[in-house]
Parts: sequence; C-alpha cells; structure tokens
Amino acid sequence: MTLVHERQPLTTLRGRRLAVLLGHAFVGWALCDLTMVVGMAVVSVETALVVHAIAAPIIFTVVSWNYFKRFGYTAPRQTAITFVSFVILMDFFLVAMVIERSFEMFASPLGTWIPFALIFASTYLTGRLVEHRNGPSAEHR
Repeated sequence: MTLVHERQPLTTLRGRRLAVLLGHAFVGWALCDLTMVVGMAVVSVETALVVHAIAAPIIFTVVSWNYFKRFGYTAPRQTAITFVSFVILMDFFLVAMVIERSFEMFASPLGTWIPFALIFASTYLTGRLVEHRNGPSAEHR
C-alpha cells in the first residue's frame, strides 16, 4: 500500500495541500488550548499543566495519524516541524501577547517546552509508523 498522495517539499506546498497541513496543526493546537482552558477552570494550574503535558502528545498523535493516513503531503520530520512551529507561534502571538499579555508561560518547562517536545516527537513517530505500515514514501525510495 502506498501513501495517499505523493510527498512534496514543504517549500512547494500550496493551496489546498497547505491548508490541510495547517488545518491539522490548528486542530491540534485548539484541542491543547481547550485542555488548558477547561483544566484551569476545574483544577489547579499545576494539575492543568500536567494534564496538558500528557494530553498534548495524545492529541497530536490522533491529529497526525489522520493527516498521514488521509493526506500525507509532507514527510514526518517536515510535518512535526510544521505542527510544533504552528503551536509555538500561536502560543506566542495569540496566547502570550493577546490573551495573557505576558510571556511568563515560556518560563515554565511543564507549561510549554515539554509539550512542544512531545508534540514534535509524537507527530514524527506517528508519521514514521504510518510510513512503516504503508511502505516507504517517495523520499525513501
């Protein structure tokens, strides 16, 4: 079985394909954000951060599994970089600058840096697993 679509370098991704990739990144980020919003409303901030750090890789495993199985326009490393970059940019420009009006969240390894690393790892490993199950991608042939 081969991947649904031929893979492209990230720099040549345009139109619908780019929208699909960024849409998946947005869904993952939004679900992680929802985890924090609900968590901080019902438990302590520290507990919410722990739940978020556990939920983030699970969320991005599901999101990236869907992306790689249905679309797979980019390689696992490209996708992981895109997803984590999207999350970092949204956290910086929307959450920190607009909502919290503070960059304090970036001082917390549990609040940002650990989830960022886990998002990258879960996305990359999910992509590699899908590749392994479906055969080598065009970049590995």
